Amino acid sequence: MNTLFNNTEVAFALKSDTELERAYFLFKLIDSQPLVKIGTAVTNFALKAHLPVEGLIRSTVFDHFCGGVNETDCLRVVDKMYTKGVSSVLDYSVEGKEEEAQFDAALNMTLKTIEFAREREAIPFAVFKPTGFGRLALYEKVGDKAHLTENEQKEWNRVIERFDIACKTAFEKDVLLLIDAEESWMQDAADAIVTDMMRKYNKQKAIVFNTLQMYRWDRLDYLKNLHEQAKAEGFYIGMKLVRGAYMEKENERAAERGQKSPICVSKEATDINYDAAVSYMVDNLDIMAVFAGTHNEESSYKLMQLMQEKGIAKNDKRIFFGQLLGMSDNISFNLAAEGYNVAKYLPFGPVRDVMPYLIRRAEENTSVAGQTSRELTLIKKEKERRKL
Repeated sequence: MNTLFNNTEVAFALKSDTELERAYFLFKLIDSQPLVKIGTAVTNFALKAHLPVEGLIRSTVFDHFCGGVNETDCLRVVDKMYTKGVSSVLDYSVEGKEEEAQFDAALNMTLKTIEFAREREAIPFAVFKPTGFGRLALYEKVGDKAHLTENEQKEWNRVIERFDIACKTAFEKDVLLLIDAEESWMQDAADAIVTDMMRKYNKQKAIVFNTLQMYRWDRLDYLKNLHEQAKAEGFYIGMKLVRGAYMEKENERAAERGQKSPICVSKEATDINYDAAVSYMVDNLDIMAVFAGTHNEESSYKLMQLMQEKGIAKNDKRIFFGQLLGMSDNISFNLAAEGYNVAKYLPFGPVRDVMPYLIRRAEENTSVAGQTSRELTLIKKEKERRKL
């Protein structure tokens, strides 16, 4: 096993002693499932009751996992990370909105981050979530090919229009645009729009990137079919590959409906599926660009090895490694130190609006076996190295 990712001096070079202690404290908390459940409940209650907890949240969990409350606020983190060769993806992480005005606001924020990215080498990508631009229930209805009322059809046209404005702007400003994946039951409709956007704006290279959640057993076939389409119609494919973040929700819903779960039967099956998709994309770099979003060291090594075997330069623009801010710094910073393209997702937004995102991170960390203990081991090792 390669020891590259064990170098804690490189991994935590940007963290002050205080920040390292805070990270240790946070992951200790997250390591306990009951504490996460209690903390989540208390936090939700405190925010709903408008108790003055924002300062506390801001100085602990928010500052560890988020770039700031607005895009300018993020620049401190962006510039700091870029001194170590790690790029940023500004991610406006406000979720679950339902109103047209909020969707328009999310579009404007996306356009703002595209402009922001155009001006800064440290920010190669912009990103948005499909449900930032339209209602989940509407995506689901469209995906099910259900009949839309006249108003719903108008509403859907506005969703498509928001996608088009964002993608066209990214195309014109030459900024790569990632579009996140969400629940499987809304994904078909989102996929259809994103494929249309690739057709339109990925004529010369991949500008628009969709996201494949590889814990879904059907995604590799989806990628292969899209590949055939792209070859036939002459467009490039941009794809962010991730394992996925909605597993409990997906399994519960399938069980309730007596349907087969869209999720792979085991963690091993997901890992195999993920690595197969990465390998497939690297084999087809002539018309593909891949953003490998992973906190898995094995998968990161495998991609490095593939690139080496195929003689692909470490800084080839068609391959990016991606992690989330506050997690797997041992992967991000060590890869960057070796000369690979690395980008960290920097969620930002008002503290209370970003809480659903933060809670999902905490829950995900407790459910992914070994993730938190790995972070703790590395932080401990660095604390010992610094004699803290």
